[in-house]
Order: sequence, then structure tokens, then C-alpha cells
Amino acid sequence: MPVGTRGAVKGLTPPMLREAGAAMLLANAFHLHLRPGEETVAALGGLHALMAWDGPILTDSGGFQVFSIAGSKVDGDGVTVRSPVDGSPVRLTPESVVGIEEALGPDVAMPLDHCPPWPCSEEEALASVERTVRWLERSAAAKRRDDMALFGIVQGSVYPGLREECARAVAALGLPGNAVGGASVGEPRERSLPAVRAAVAVLPADRPRYLMGVGEPGDLLDAVAEGFDLFDCVLPTRNGRNGLALTRDGPVHLRNASASADPAPLDPACPCLACRRYSRGALRHLFQSGEMLGPILASLHNLTCVLGLLREAREAVLSGRYAAFREESLRRYRGNTASPGTAGDDRLPPL
Repeated sequence: MPVGTRGAVKGLTPPMLREAGAAMLLANAFHLHLRPGEETVAALGGLHALMAWDGPILTDSGGFQVFSIAGSKVDGDGVTVRSPVDGSPVRLTPESVVGIEEALGPDVAMPLDHCPPWPCSEEEALASVERTVRWLERSAAAKRRDDMALFGIVQGSVYPGLREECARAVAALGLPGNAVGGASVGEPRERSLPAVRAAVAVLPADRPRYLMGVGEPGDLLDAVAEGFDLFDCVLPTRNGRNGLALTRDGPVHLRNASASADPAPLDPACPCLACRRYSRGALRHLFQSGEMLGPILASLHNLTCVLGLLREAREAVLSGRYAAFREESLRRYRGNTASPGTAGDDRLPPL
């Protein structure tokens, strides 16, 4: 899912998102609650009208953002946080978040959960799991709209036993979909991977399994192999805005001088506008000149690349050849990069 935190995917129109292959978008209930407010969104016709998007929309509760804000105060009932807009106190409870999301009108809503930061002790992770499950039960009881699906979220940091325990409790609620959260908050990947595996192994396979916050191409292919179906991440568009283009053969740094006179497209096999009509040299010129078209084209290309990769992964799964597809794709991608924007040892190890 392309990420439109405040009701828009930065720099891209809905037709461009459709062209890139997007079927579903993500928005953030916490940020939309702050500005313009869920009442305003409802008065404007709901989130679909605000975003001019006629496909499905998922709203994240903002739990990750809330707990990453310095000074957040958590208690058994909810969390109090300072608004990043004006510094005023904002009180969130499982029930109030569901009410915000029902006013916004998404198709899928994520509940308020407790996402622990890293580093995180096992005792802290256990408290997060217990709070997340209690809050999920309260969220499910508070939901009123039948046209909005509520998903569960699994926490547990890097501890496989806690992840499995939380996943079993979440699965027992019989919700239409489930997610694994808190798996990309700075923890070592070699520790998070066994914990993520423990969670997904017990989540129902007959409904969507959503890995939150993961969008690096190699990590996506690994996650599909584990059984995940749904993903979101700001990485494709954020990297695009900063001049880092994703390709099947690794990233291309468009600000590098080596691209200045390169007449080749980013990827001759890519159908996006950036690859059909612009060279690497032309794209570098746009970035070096500060032209807004550069970040737009690079963002469009990155989404096209990632969504195309997942479309091919889906086809490979259905045809029973995913293992070979993944191996070849990872060979091409990881053979040419350590991992875009990260150190080489910060990516998921091959499974």
C-alpha cells in the first residue's frame, strides 16, 4: 500500500497511483485527527472523497507515531501525547481511536496498540503484549460500522515466545485480518526475523496477514515467503523524493555525478513515465536543479517497481514457482546493493 499519511501520497495523483499499480492506499488516523479533524473529513464526504480514491483505504491508528513522540504517557486506559502540530495534549483510547476511524470512513482500520521501542527488555515487551491484546478487545467491542473491517495487531518485540503468545490471542478474536507490528523499529533483523516467523506461523492463513512498515524490495520478497500478504512503507516515495531510485538490479543514486550524462532509462523494462520518457541524466538534472518534477517521477517509478515486483510475486505463488522467482530476484537485487539507505548488515538475512 502506498502511504498517504495525511490523506495524500506526496506528489502523486490518484491516476498516477493507479498507473503504478496501486490497489489500496494507507492513511494515518492520528494525523488526520489532528488536521483537519475527522469531523471535517466526514463533512467533506469521508476519506475516499478527501483522497479522491475509489479503491480500498486502510487507516493506521497512529500507534507507532504516538509512541515515538517524546513524552508520551501510557496508562491502562490509553495514551496521552503532545500534538506535533501545536503542542496541545491529545488523549487517545482504544474506543476513541475506533470512533475517529469510523468518522473517517476507511475500509480497513487498525486499532490502537502499544508498539514498544528498541531496545526493549522482555519484561517491557510482555507489558506491551498484554496491553495490546486488552486494547484490541476493547476496540472490537467499540466498533459499530459493519462496512469497516477491524484488523488485529501482534506485538512482542524480538521475543518469539511473546510474539506467538500475542498472535494466538489476536487470532482467537476471529477478526477479518491480522497484522504484525513493531518489526521495523530499529531492532537487529537477525533477532526480529525469528520473532516475526513465530507470529505469522499461528495467524490464520485464510485471511490477510499484514506486515507493517516493511517496503524494501528484498525484505518484501522474504516476507512473502513467510506467508505475508499485505505491506505498507514510506520507503519507495521517501527514497524517490531524495533521489534514490529502486530497480530490480539495485538502487540508483540519481544525485551521483555518474548519472549526469547517462542516456539510459532507470529500467528499460519498467512501464512508468519516468522510464518511458526520461533518461537517468535528465532525472539527475531535475534533482540538481531543484525541479519538483524529479521527486515526482522518481516516486512514481519506485512505486511502479515495488508494486510490479509484488504483482509478479503473486503470479509466481499462484503458479507454484515462487521459490525460483524469489531466488532469482534476490540474486539480481542483493547482488548489486547492500540495501538502499541502510548498512549491508541491516537487511533481512536470506531465509
